[in-house]
Amino acid sequence: MVSRGGRGGVRYSKDSVELLPFNLDVLLNPAKTEDVRVEFKAGWDDHIKQAVTRTICAFANDLPNLNGGYIFLGIEDSQGRPLLPPRGLEGNLEAVQKEIRGQCQRIEPACHVAMFCVVYQDKPILVVRVPAGDSRPYKAPPTMESKDRVYYVRRGAETEEARGDLLNQLLELTNRRPFDARVNSDATVNDISPTLVRRFLSDVRSGLAENGSGPSDIDLYQRLDLVARMNGHIAPRNVALLFFNEHPERFFRGAKIEVAQFGDDAGGDTIEERTFLGPLSTQAKEVLNYLNSLSGQVLRKQAHVPEVEKVVAYPHPALEEALVNAVYHRSYQEEEPTKVYLYPGRMEIISYPGPVAGISREHFSGQRPVAPAPARNSRIGEFLKDLQLAEKRSSGIPKIKRSMKENGSGEPVFEFDDARTWFRVTLPAHPKYQALHAIREAAHLWATGEKQRAIERLRVANTDQPFTGAVAGLLIQYLAETGEIVDAGEVFRRFRDDPRRDANTTPFERYASALRSEGRNAEAMDVLLDTPVYVGGESLDQALLLKRGGDYEGAHRVLAKLAERHANDAKFLQEYAQTKMKIAGGARRKGDVATNRKLLSEAESLLQRAVLLADAGARRAWCWFDLAQVRSWLRKPDAQIEEAYKAAIELLPGETRFAEGLEEWRRSRS
Repeated sequence: MVSRGGRGGVRYSKDSVELLPFNLDVLLNPAKTEDVRVEFKAGWDDHIKQAVTRTICAFANDLPNLNGGYIFLGIEDSQGRPLLPPRGLEGNLEAVQKEIRGQCQRIEPACHVAMFCVVYQDKPILVVRVPAGDSRPYKAPPTMESKDRVYYVRRGAETEEARGDLLNQLLELTNRRPFDARVNSDATVNDISPTLVRRFLSDVRSGLAENGSGPSDIDLYQRLDLVARMNGHIAPRNVALLFFNEHPERFFRGAKIEVAQFGDDAGGDTIEERTFLGPLSTQAKEVLNYLNSLSGQVLRKQAHVPEVEKVVAYPHPALEEALVNAVYHRSYQEEEPTKVYLYPGRMEIISYPGPVAGISREHFSGQRPVAPAPARNSRIGEFLKDLQLAEKRSSGIPKIKRSMKENGSGEPVFEFDDARTWFRVTLPAHPKYQALHAIREAAHLWATGEKQRAIERLRVANTDQPFTGAVAGLLIQYLAETGEIVDAGEVFRRFRDDPRRDANTTPFERYASALRSEGRNAEAMDVLLDTPVYVGGESLDQALLLKRGGDYEGAHRVLAKLAERHANDAKFLQEYAQTKMKIAGGARRKGDVATNRKLLSEAESLLQRAVLLADAGARRAWCWFDLAQVRSWLRKPDAQIEEAYKAAIELLPGETRFAEGLEEWRRSRS
């Protein structure tokens, strides 16, 4: 049951962690939570009491702009990391809470916290949640007896006195309450949707999402710090309207995402324009699904396209990171929407304004480590992180770069103007995707009778990528059919002599066919005899034999060496992912949580790519099924897990294991 007591509405639960407005497992996961946001204390005495008082003051001051932090009483730590299972907090927990409330009154101005007494892993612990204070800066007594007051802040996993530059930074923040945490005087509590709030709580696996005898709507809003008292009444904070209102653009004109698709790199004719509205998390998910669907359509093999490879235009991790960062780091005081521009060879994601002070161009180029500058929107970042859409660990830029490199794509570009009025991320399309795009356009032009325009489109692509066999082959065919056999020969020889040429024999076959049509049979035979034979697959077969024989480590070593060569093969990607899943299971049984999560995260990325590359049918269905399992083990939001199971069932409704897997997962959640 939940009860209340004391000034500020202190709350605690004596029964379970299900009534917490946050996910305790995530907070206690070192890979998910910043040291600067958590503090652990094994017990309770006068020394710990004073340390907790200073830490409450530091969290309320919120110098890094992360919306405060959490103190765990009853859990030991090692170098800032929790030691589990917990030791447990013994004694009268009501008395401990009373002492903490008293200490909060010694802070100037008085600080208010929320406290939750729960049983975690069979041990009682006390969780003290300290939100960023509305009246910062705060000062606390340095000792139990002292009448003086000192400013405290967090630096890494430590609480320390704010002096010199730290104190100046803190004082500068006094009048700069983040916009997303401010109270909105133009809205009322009725503008918050309780349905959206409870859906969010369900996605983050909080038992507070349950209806019936659970907390009231207002109680939920207070626990999530979505509201504050203003002029004698309760009003919503801006973050509540951005996440839990169906039409946040009514309050913030820039709270939407516009996607425009252009027919050429100069941004000429617009093929399609769409505007995405709704809560911020909904916008981000819908835009990602839309962009992935566009890539999926382009990647499928078309009947009129000769022997082209299927590739991912933009790797999902890079695309997701760039888009979510735009939603997270932009200002919602700006009226311009977030924009996504799709060109044949690149994608641009633009947000307003530019980066916060302290971030320079060197941070994006890799010349300097990413700066730990305060976030513009701490509350937005907090909710996106809870939904596992953002990490809040300054890892976005390296992740985008790493993902693009692993996909074989060009280097991403990060730009902003000197006045910092805008910020743009440019993701180059995969080179082979650009080739596919050119082939598709040329094939359409050829079919509609615009043969010279089709040839010119392929000439441009062939000039950029003379080593791409699909482009060279189709250009040779079109040139031969229009009587330009000499030009066809030049294209062929340029491809044949290029040391970078891909393993595609189409140019040889097309040119030989053109020569035979001209009656030049001897030359055609020479070309055919000169056609290279690409032999491969033995190593992959070896890996699959090792995998089926249970030697997953050995199979993994071989597959890792082949990953670049088979990066666009859905079957290979699924086999690689399944191998990682098997090894991850072994790591879990050994208690190696870090290796388990790393391998499962890698498997998830491989399966997301495999889903895009696989033809509709059994292969794609089984990829979705494997993806559902991985997401379940990673404790992803329920909606993502259920989406994967349902996609597998829809593609292969006769496979009973899919439905059984979904039902088993649902039972585990009940």
